Amino acid sequence: MTPNDRNSVTSSKQDLTPLRIALPLIFNSLRVVTESDVLPLGSVLGRVIAKDFLAPISVPPFDNSAMDGYAVRSLDLAGSNMLLSVKDRIPAGAIGDKLSQGESARIFTGAQMPQGSDAVVMQENCEFVNHEKGLIRVLQPVSAGENVRSLGNDIRQGTCLFRAGHRIKSTDIGVLASLGVENINVKRKLKVSLLTTGNELQPPGKSLASGKIYDTNIAMLSSMLVGLGCSVTKHHAVADTFAETLKVFEEAAGESDCVISTGGVSVGEEDHVRDVVESLGKIDLWKLALKPGKPFAFGRIKSHDLIPKFFFGLPGNPVSAFVTFGLIVRPSLLAMMGCKAQAPTSFKVATDFERIYVSEREEYLRSRLDSSSEGMVARPLNNQSSGVAVSLSEADGFIVVPSFSKVNYGDRLGFIPMSEFLY
Repeated sequence: MTPNDRNSVTSSKQDLTPLRIALPLIFNSLRVVTESDVLPLGSVLGRVIAKDFLAPISVPPFDNSAMDGYAVRSLDLAGSNMLLSVKDRIPAGAIGDKLSQGESARIFTGAQMPQGSDAVVMQENCEFVNHEKGLIRVLQPVSAGENVRSLGNDIRQGTCLFRAGHRIKSTDIGVLASLGVENINVKRKLKVSLLTTGNELQPPGKSLASGKIYDTNIAMLSSMLVGLGCSVTKHHAVADTFAETLKVFEEAAGESDCVISTGGVSVGEEDHVRDVVESLGKIDLWKLALKPGKPFAFGRIKSHDLIPKFFFGLPGNPVSAFVTFGLIVRPSLLAMMGCKAQAPTSFKVATDFERIYVSEREEYLRSRLDSSSEGMVARPLNNQSSGVAVSLSEADGFIVVPSFSKVNYGDRLGFIPMSEFLY
């Protein structure tokens, strides 16, 4: 970040901070949790590995057959005599007898290769000459190692499979199970306090009172936090008064690693979040050059344990809250759990619209992806209002429109798939 960039963050309440400046400012402020838990495999999906994981065994743990056929000694097939006696039958899970010169063994996929053998002949390339004597003719010779999955062909014992900071996927759990792993060391869950503000909000499940709306954000964001592996404490609909907001923020800071709020970070008479955070700590970032998502705040709140807790203040509109959570909060929380701090991944797609964009705010357009003869094309949804929550369910992702730009039909712009925000 350059000195001019730093000045752009703090020089005026009206200045808007570009995302390219905001993200490193936030990432460089974060603390990584040091505590960890040892958990069974069934409980670690989405969790972050606490220390480098080395393979305790090789996979496969022995040479085994890659197909149904006959285990042979390849040297026995080097000459003109292609007749072999069938000495044994080895299904998967069984151990066969050692093969001597001129001997073979009927073997099945995954079965351990018998001692003395070094190749497998496909059953299609063999024919019985004498069933009573158990003689087969090999129709095509094989080389040593052919149709054999060797010990450690998949994983070698001692290999570092997962570095500390790796977030565990379902496929990783399969790999760990193949190694016989029952438990693994992962970072402890982040404790997050989630607050929504506004006298107009009402929890789902009750008849809607006059003048009220249902609290969309707390349901949406808490599910996203749980998906990240966080432990969430929810504070519904904090009243729009300074005293009540202060009380809840003090409580939230005392019970969590970070506090996330939605609403109340604008400049209206009923918006008290900024004043409360500044009374308890410090605002490091205020307002983004982002659409939707301009009224965003980041800072720190003092708590009774004397450890400042990170604060993320999101806009109240559901789409704005979702976008700022996905672009900023999600990668920040993952970084606090030890993952590499990085923005969501995007790729280039063609667009089917044109516009001249004369704003300093980078815009994220909810869009559908369609295939065409020239590849994937992104088409923005018609209603881009930040209050239209259903558009998040309809969209495949977001087209990123740069500030002060001209977009022509067919231009290739960055596209962030919805999966980057959700998983």
